[in-house]
Order: sequence, then structure tokens, then C-alpha cells
Amino acid sequence: MTNPRTAYRENDVRGATAVRLVVLLYEQLVQDLRHDLQAIEQNDIELRTKRINHAILVIGHLQSPLDFANGGKVAQDLNHFYNVLRQNLVQVQFHPSRAGLSQQITDLLAVREAWTEVERAETSSIATAVATSSGTVPSGAASPESDPVRVDWKG
Repeated sequence: MTNPRTAYRENDVRGATAVRLVVLLYEQLVQDLRHDLQAIEQNDIELRTKRINHAILVIGHLQSPLDFANGGKVAQDLNHFYNVLRQNLVQVQFHPSRAGLSQQITDLLAVREAWTEVERAETSSIATAVATSSGTVPSGAASPESDPVRVDWKG
């Protein structure tokens, strides 16, 4: 029998946009680090190691598709962020620090929020495009004619 939480997460991943997948990976990282905080509190070295190893694996999934040729400074900045995050997690593994781990969670939440904003913009753009092609504008969305600044995103 499938765990309902696992089934929900698997369903969320299926058909998700690339940006949505990034947001989900950030959420997984935060969850791993929160579990790691608990492991530090309980002095559970095995769980701490397991969660940090998983977090490092997730960082690899975020870092591997970075496109330095087209991503410019953003790709370089994200690459640097992931490298520093990985180094800090290795440091926490050998020198457990609740404060250090809490700071990593805070940093991840800030970057995840930026990705969430990108996701909202992408969703809004898709909804507007669908509405425009069908001749209707969803409630709450600006019509192309009333929007004084219209940017066509090619992504």
C-alpha cells in the first residue's frame, strides 16, 4: 500500500514544470535540514548523516542542470551558492551546529521564495497565454490590452 504523502508528492512531480521541480527540490532540502536539526538535538549521528547525505544529493540535482553558457551570472551565482551550501553541510556533519544549520535553512528559504516568485510569474504567464488563445481572460488576470507593460518571455 502506498503512503498517501508519497503518493501526493509523486503526483505533484508528474507534469510539473522545470521551475516547479526546482521549488520542490528546495522544499526537500529544507525538510532534510529540519530533520537534521532534530537529529542533532537527539544526538542521532546515523540520522544526521543520512539527512545530510540526502541533502547533498538534492544539491547535486539542483546544480547539475545549470547552464553556464546561457545562464550567465545567475548560473554562476547559483553554482557558488550550491558549493558553499554543500561545504557548510559537510562542516555540520563533522561539527554539528544548530545555529549553522538554522542559517542554512534561512538561506534556502530565501532562495526558494525567489523561485516561488518565478513559478508564480510563469503560471500567470501561462494562464494569460491560454486565456488569450481562447479569447477569455481569467478573473484577476490583466488583459493584454489593459496591461501597460507587456513582455513576451521566450523560455
